Amino acid sequence: MPRLSANGQELEVERRGDPSGPPLVLVNGIGTQLVTWPDPFVEGLVAAGLHLVLFDNRDAGLSSKIEGIRVPAPREVAAMMRQGLKPPVPYTLHDMAADTAALITALGLRRAHVLGLSMGGMIAQLLAADHPQTVASLTSIMSTTGERSVGQPSPRGLAALTTPPPALDRESLIAHSIWAQRQIASPAWPRPEAEVRAMAARAYDRAYEPAGFLRQYAAILATGSFRDRLARVRAPTLILHGTDDPLVDISGGRDSAAAIPGARLIEIPGMGHDLPASLCPRLVELVVAHVRAV
Repeated sequence: MPRLSANGQELEVERRGDPSGPPLVLVNGIGTQLVTWPDPFVEGLVAAGLHLVLFDNRDAGLSSKIEGIRVPAPREVAAMMRQGLKPPVPYTLHDMAADTAALITALGLRRAHVLGLSMGGMIAQLLAADHPQTVASLTSIMSTTGERSVGQPSPRGLAALTTPPPALDRESLIAHSIWAQRQIASPAWPRPEAEVRAMAARAYDRAYEPAGFLRQYAAILATGSFRDRLARVRAPTLILHGTDDPLVDISGGRDSAAAIPGARLIEIPGMGHDLPASLCPRLVELVVAHVRAV
């Protein structure tokens, strides 16, 4: 897979599908990699004729790592934000949105459809607000606006995000990943453990970067609310959110839809904070219809 220079970062990129099809850039959530998109989701989008661009965000997978800089713990960043102080973090989601804009340009695409998941949805929303010339359409899944009053995790969801693994050997880390996924999974579409294990093993064996996860978490907190900026978005927007999401409460998706002019919100009963294989065909249908309508 090639690496491309974008906004001062080296981003690992993979392209899938017909190059003549509508380009769709997939933006990952916190700590995840381009290989963690579920195969049924990727294959469904490719089968529909879309040209997918998958990439590792900075500080994840095989892309650039922002090393050698002390980053405050998440609770310190959150406390500084509440006091109106600017946390000393190496980057925010605005920088990650600029990475994505530069990537689209580096790929030689005039514009692209953009889909973001969780943190990736926040990045995609900021991309559409701050770099509108690069975005043909926006799809934001299980995401939020950074407002502290919305999109907050339940205690179970927060535990999944912040509980450290008991040990750092491969099997312990994979088991911990399975446990964390179970805390945020979709109750209406349970995923077989073998599926979750295979994805966790694939991610670990490709690139294990716990420090990058913490830096991305700090970037989310240090970005704060960008709700007001979303009034600038002109790209046709689809918001998808599960009613049973314990990590990003559905109020986050509702707030995004309310803030983005003309956004369409679809709430999915029984969906949590994951993309179960059995739900992927419906999600693919919604995304493809949105892209094709532009």
